[in-house]
Amino acid sequence: MRILVATDAWHPQVNGVVRTLTKLADAGKSLGVEFEFLTPQSFRTFAMPSYRDVRLAMPRPARIAKLIAEARPDSIHIATEGPIGLMVRRYCRQRKLPFTTSFHTRFPEYVRARVPVPGSLIWHALRRFHAPSRAVMAATPALASELTERGFDNVVLWPRGVDTHLFHPRAIDLCLPAPVFLSVGRVAVEKNLEAFLDLDLPGTKVIVGDGPARASLEEAYPDAIFLGEKHGEELADIYAAADVFVFPSKTDTFGLVLLEALASGLPVAAFPVKGPRDVIGDAPVGALDHDLRTACFAALDVPRQDCVEFAASYTWEASARVFVDSILAVGAVLPGRNGTEQPRFVA
Repeated sequence: MRILVATDAWHPQVNGVVRTLTKLADAGKSLGVEFEFLTPQSFRTFAMPSYRDVRLAMPRPARIAKLIAEARPDSIHIATEGPIGLMVRRYCRQRKLPFTTSFHTRFPEYVRARVPVPGSLIWHALRRFHAPSRAVMAATPALASELTERGFDNVVLWPRGVDTHLFHPRAIDLCLPAPVFLSVGRVAVEKNLEAFLDLDLPGTKVIVGDGPARASLEEAYPDAIFLGEKHGEELADIYAAADVFVFPSKTDTFGLVLLEALASGLPVAAFPVKGPRDVIGDAPVGALDHDLRTACFAALDVPRQDCVEFAASYTWEASARVFVDSILAVGAVLPGRNGTEQPRFVA
């Protein structure tokens, strides 16, 4: 089975959407599923206003049609609501082809953090975008329930995973004053990093990641350590060397970094909001509190082995299996399967 995923988020971006899709493709191989991606790399791009590190594609209908024809997919999945997602949605609608979508980002909260746009208008646009989808995939039961309550149809659960071969406990010393409180992710206004950096905590605060707010935060908080983007073994070493993972965001739909931290034996301190609450729940692997400082101190007492055992239940293989099963369950396979004529894609 060949699945074409249309996404506006792709390398060299470093975020949860890119990591999710990359891991999905890797895990799909064991299921006999081949993933291909339609990304900004195939188009001219321009820098996103207020976030120049992110480049938005300028796709043309004929180019979209040509790329889909060359991919000859059995199914089409639209991962993002950006220019590529919109153009592929239009392509499928014009040809009456089934497709699925996924909901990764709380755009209403992200947009309102930058410009004064009513959230109701953004939610209306998102409902319209996802309305024709055979299945709208959401990462957690709480998010799926929220989308249903907001008028989204055909919402299904698509859980995430973590690479426990990469992220696991190991003996690493960062040679920093302990305890080390770590936060990993995009350094941008919607991540609410000031709520972490303002805390009166012993030891050292470490920020891993890059983004438009990094320069101003480095200037405002000279006592914090900003390491920039880290990947692979280097990132895994930093997780393992820290004492508490601090997640101050109130807008994330899931937070893959939570699972990466837990798999590394790192307990979580966060606000009791959707995202961390959905991942952790009542499990004794962290502390959720409206007072983030209180959560940080409570997390110091969490046994690291409990975190490792909790994360072990989240695998990318299981995530990929749910993704594919959801496509098959809603009949989002293009005409031409089971011996019938393969559909003709015309620009």
